[in-house]
Amino acid sequence: MSIAVAARFSGDRLPVEVTSYVGRGDEIREVKRLLGIAPLVTLTGPGGVGKTRLAMRVATSTRASFDDVVFVGLADLHDPKLLVNTVADRLGLGDRSTRAPIDLVVDFLRARRLLLVLDNCEHLIEASAHFAQAILISCPDVVILATSRQSLGVGGEHVMPVPPLAVPDLGESAAAVYQYDAVRLFIDRATAVVPSFTITDDDVDAVIQLCRSLDGLPLAFELAAVRLRSLSVRQLADRLSKRFTLLTRANRATPSRHETLEALIDWSHQLCTEQERLLWARVAVFPGGFDLEAAEAVCCGDDLTCDDLLDMLDSLIDKSILLREEHDGQVRFRMLETLRQYGEDRLRADGDLTTLRRRHRDWCREVTRDFGAKWIGPGQLALVQKIDQEHANLRQALDFCLGDPAEASVGLRMVTEIRDYWLIRGLTEGRIWAGRLLAAAAPDTPEWAAAAWVEAFLALVQGDMDAYAARLAEVSEVAERIDDASARAYADQVHAYAALMANEGEKAAELFGRALDAFVAQGDLGGELWATFNHGLAVSLTGDLETGRAVMRACADRCASLGEATFQCWALWSLSAAEYLHGEYERSLEAGLEVLRLQREVDHRVILGFSLNVLSGCAVHRGEYRRAARLFGASVTVFQLVGASPTNYVAFAEGMRRDMELTTAALGIEVAGAEFMVGTKLPTDTAVSYALGEDITRPAPESDEPRLTKREREVAELVAKGMTNKEIAKALVISLRTAETHIDHIRTKLGFSNRAQIAAWISRVQHSEH
Repeated sequence: MSIAVAARFSGDRLPVEVTSYVGRGDEIREVKRLLGIAPLVTLTGPGGVGKTRLAMRVATSTRASFDDVVFVGLADLHDPKLLVNTVADRLGLGDRSTRAPIDLVVDFLRARRLLLVLDNCEHLIEASAHFAQAILISCPDVVILATSRQSLGVGGEHVMPVPPLAVPDLGESAAAVYQYDAVRLFIDRATAVVPSFTITDDDVDAVIQLCRSLDGLPLAFELAAVRLRSLSVRQLADRLSKRFTLLTRANRATPSRHETLEALIDWSHQLCTEQERLLWARVAVFPGGFDLEAAEAVCCGDDLTCDDLLDMLDSLIDKSILLREEHDGQVRFRMLETLRQYGEDRLRADGDLTTLRRRHRDWCREVTRDFGAKWIGPGQLALVQKIDQEHANLRQALDFCLGDPAEASVGLRMVTEIRDYWLIRGLTEGRIWAGRLLAAAAPDTPEWAAAAWVEAFLALVQGDMDAYAARLAEVSEVAERIDDASARAYADQVHAYAALMANEGEKAAELFGRALDAFVAQGDLGGELWATFNHGLAVSLTGDLETGRAVMRACADRCASLGEATFQCWALWSLSAAEYLHGEYERSLEAGLEVLRLQREVDHRVILGFSLNVLSGCAVHRGEYRRAARLFGASVTVFQLVGASPTNYVAFAEGMRRDMELTTAALGIEVAGAEFMVGTKLPTDTAVSYALGEDITRPAPESDEPRLTKREREVAELVAKGMTNKEIAKALVISLRTAETHIDHIRTKLGFSNRAQIAAWISRVQHSEH
């Protein structure tokens, strides 16, 4: 499995239904068998039965059979039109072209041996089915493993119902019950809460009664085990049994497993305090999880103060209603989707859903406002990562804005404020939201023109010239009608960019110059920098390289002084491109290498693709033909990932053709082709290192076995010493919950189901190290 995919599938960020691996051996073997004979396997069953966990275990144990394994969680996606974009994003693809996203995904997967896991398809069943069918038709080596509460209904689909965990019959002995998966899961979760818990002859009947009452549902065990802090197993079994008996009589038509889970969640809800219930319902408006600051902004007020919030969060974590995740020193919280939907239903029933969604939208508005305000300055990658992190929340907030023209105007501001995010991460999605909100907003709303020029520019970058021209004409008309100087300047900017791409240097220079003067007059620093380097490139295309060079270098230097990296990269690439087009290959190389050194901070693959392309041309004219072929291959791979092409810039088309012919003539078609293929297979970080002249030789490949972090290794060693979770937490001076989370991650990475396996693995690793 590739390094990039291994990072995505490390287990640290994968959704889970329960927090332990227990049992399911027969099911795992059957799913693996089906994956060997069927292109689509769908795991079906009620919520909480463990479909996601089973899919993850299968994916982990079969990854050696595939080149890549990609997990796509769909639980927080509610717009079926964005399903393919979501898959494309997980695959690392961009969308800077007019081609349909499904075509980009199909082309990317056509020749790959890949396992694609689509998790939680039931609310997007039709879109999931259409997508799966398109992949199965065109990508013979792709295998899809889906989880859903119903089958996808696609030809060739093998459906495997996921049963509840096996439970013992009454009368089994304490020794015999350990063979049942339900009992082993309950013990695992019980010892996480009460480390001394064991099954004795005195309480074995209570354990059996409990397992049968919970119908073997993993999520039910997760919720119920928490109560062992305050109840004995016998007390817990008695309470659950009585509760479920009453509920079963109330509605015999309901399937027992569904009823059991709902009843257990009802019971967990009733065991919460009023404030805990209030917070449970309110945090349900966060489909993408949240941090403490977000909860304070959205959930506090009306009987829940910010002083009480942290205690309530701790309480919901203790009750397994909330899950805590920590990454890079930042703590976030999330709920399993079943519990989140339950909380949302409570909000709806109380008439509070619209109010809380508006609060949620207002918080998202602050996130986008912060992005826009801080974009010109240091920390741009962190800003992009923040929107990445809140993407599901942002989608829900924008969806809320579609319901009313007044709300749509807020959505238009949000879309406009993160325009640079759309350019880096998702042109198609940016166009979708801008188009929908423009249609929903009142035609005279002040925000209309700004969002409209953003949509026009995104269409232009994708090469959708008809859509670009139609929308930009509307922007120009509105700008003149309402005398909107900013919209007029950006209309000139977008129009100039189209002229630049068409190699109409004089026209582009005139329009960029006019826009630049307007931005300076308006104090729009972002617009000014954007227009400046493009103006320099346009001037160079008119033949005045010296003036253009000075403008672009000054812009790059100014960006550096501001701590701004993205426009700095574009300015340097523009300089490199201009030098290349004028035959100044050493100067072009110097500027291009500056871009690559900065690229490690920016992580903007479009810039990377253009830079590698120009550097390839420079290598040709320095007589480095093998290097040129490899760099060109690497650039092609990057362009395929982002859906862009340098041929959209007419000025480069002839130079590219000439350089490829020179390379082929120098090396011969077979050698040139072989070197090109070497370049296409370079990972992006390796391609950057190669272009910079760094050593890209790699040590001998290590074992395919997943590697633990330093902290996880420490925890695993303490597990091997027989320490309980509580003892591990004390020894490492961490919370019990953090210790449990580390052990869960260890099991996820290593594919283990119990502590004995971890101990055996540590023993083997330590032996091999010595």
